[in-house]
Amino acid sequence: MIENWDQFLLPYQQAVSELKVKLRGMRKQFENQNQRSPIEFVTGRVKPVASIKEKMTRRHVTEERLEQDMQDIAGLRIMCQFVEDIYQVVDLLRQRTDLTILEERDYIHNEKPSGYRSYHIVVEYPVQLVTGEKKILAEIQVRTLAMNFWATIEHSLNYKYQGAFPEDLSQRLQRAAEAAFKLDTEMSEIREEIQEAQHYTPQGNSAPATPTHDKDD
Repeated sequence: MIENWDQFLLPYQQAVSELKVKLRGMRKQFENQNQRSPIEFVTGRVKPVASIKEKMTRRHVTEERLEQDMQDIAGLRIMCQFVEDIYQVVDLLRQRTDLTILEERDYIHNEKPSGYRSYHIVVEYPVQLVTGEKKILAEIQVRTLAMNFWATIEHSLNYKYQGAFPEDLSQRLQRAAEAAFKLDTEMSEIREEIQEAQHYTPQGNSAPATPTHDKDD
């Protein structure tokens, strides 16, 4: 029986705090190198006790198995501008030696039936406590701003309907999710076209060619 939830959650709070600093540091490193960062911003939270208890009941998780079976008590969210940025961030996380990736779930091109899209990574992260090292499970979600907008609204509606959406509303939410993904795709295509245009110099604006001489001159 967990008698002191504040004490139980303290290592998770430390993990979230440290990971937020490190992930935000990745963005800063890109900026210092005058490169565009694939990370727009980073947020994090520790799941409230009431949400933990509700999920334990719903998923039949015992207190003895809580640390092993509930992977999102510590949660981080990385927001990106473009879909391709998500996969760049995932590659960067794979290269890190201060955390261990245990599981990856790609809900971007394999979206959930609700229309939800995001990239989920479950990591094992060691925190240093006065009693020694403790390895914490944390879930990192990487998504675009459009995906996050849809997921935030859908999550708030879930509380109102307790997950049982009317069929018409469920279909509308799915269409909205598809519209958000089409927006992501369109913005990526626009970005690509702009980048191509920047590398292309129209003939009329090209610099004068250096004079050359015939072999016979």
